[in-house]
Amino acid sequence: MRKPVACIVGRPNVGKSTLFNKIVGKRISITEDTPGVTRDRIYADANWLNTDFKMIDTGGLDLKDDDTFMKSIAIQVEIAIDHADVIIFVVDGTTGVTSTDLEIAEKLRKSGRQIVLAVNKLDTKGVEDKLYEFYELGIGEPMMISAENSIGIGDLLDEVVREFPSFEEDPDESKKIRVAFIGKPNVGKSSMINKFLGEDRLIVTNIPGTTRDSIDSDFTHNGVEYVFVDTAGMRKRKKIYENVERYSVIRTLSAVDDADVCVAVIDAEEGISEQDTKIIGYAHYNGKALIVAVNKWDLIEKETNTAKQFEYRIREMLGFANYAEVIFVSALTGQRLYKMLDTINLVYENYNRRISTGVLNDIINNAVLMNQTPSDKGKQGKIYYASQVDVKPPKFIIHVNEKDLIHFSYVRYLENQIRSNFDFKGTPIIMELRERKGE
Repeated sequence: MRKPVACIVGRPNVGKSTLFNKIVGKRISITEDTPGVTRDRIYADANWLNTDFKMIDTGGLDLKDDDTFMKSIAIQVEIAIDHADVIIFVVDGTTGVTSTDLEIAEKLRKSGRQIVLAVNKLDTKGVEDKLYEFYELGIGEPMMISAENSIGIGDLLDEVVREFPSFEEDPDESKKIRVAFIGKPNVGKSSMINKFLGEDRLIVTNIPGTTRDSIDSDFTHNGVEYVFVDTAGMRKRKKIYENVERYSVIRTLSAVDDADVCVAVIDAEEGISEQDTKIIGYAHYNGKALIVAVNKWDLIEKETNTAKQFEYRIREMLGFANYAEVIFVSALTGQRLYKMLDTINLVYENYNRRISTGVLNDIINNAVLMNQTPSDKGKQGKIYYASQVDVKPPKFIIHVNEKDLIHFSYVRYLENQIRSNFDFKGTPIIMELRERKGE
């Protein structure tokens, strides 16, 4: 089920990035008392009142500025607004309403989005006296905050969450396996989906960056229903020249967030790169089932161990996701594409796999018998019991006496023991230690 999205918009130097950092709970955006510091949007998870949502920070907007740099920001803000469910319009309470604020307000009203007006810098003397000026913006009731000192942010978020639309999950949609095809530009993601669909539904050229948005396509095979999501290729930051492409990345990240399975497509002729590992890393750290599809395999001259050596290099680069399934395919010829469907089905099944508590504890107890828990200064780590608390991905809670006594390498050992007893290929496993005091 898709998460709602809120984006922060306003002219330069009104405190947008400071507010963003307070909401997401970490210092992601650069904050500096210089207009225009935030050049790109920043995208992060947030939670308020048990509601998970996405936050987008944007660069300071000045619609009168014809500078190339400002035009770039304007395009990025436009895309962020288009992607958002709720817009937080931040204004500076110390300056009152400016002509730029009025222009931005008009633009936001035309967007048709829900808008929450935040008057920042409440902690500055005289700001409360200017509050009524902001009704002139025609946005609604202004909410007074201090992003710097965390004043009024709770009330602001109450209003934002209240304005989010409800996303009721369609029972028919929940039965479909949602597969996001991710990777660098021009590796064959669109061609691969077109081969499955049997039609040129997605634009395919040899020009990197043709896919600007994430595109959903329904597909059924042997009674199994899929949603294939084609995404814009993600380049190295220094290679992103086009303004619009910068903001296409947000849709790629969002597509990963909503997916069950991510197929990371790699160009066989280029091999795996550092940028590939970053894209795959995002899928891994967001707990997605993962397949690495090496495309254009028909173009590679092969010897006896060519595939094994190629896979070895991939796994060397993807040490953090060694559970990923690797398959060699050709979107052009269709080689092994339907075998890839079998692999998608397999990793999706593993992604949803649940182990009974009794069987799980037998595995853990046997693991401890074979390899005792660590000790420190004469104190032995103890494992009381384990339980699986979630799927998509599978999550296990290990109840212990003291978390500090159980080294992460021992937790990895326990994970490997679980994997050796059950098929969890293609899916990450979350292992969490939880202390039980006084036992």
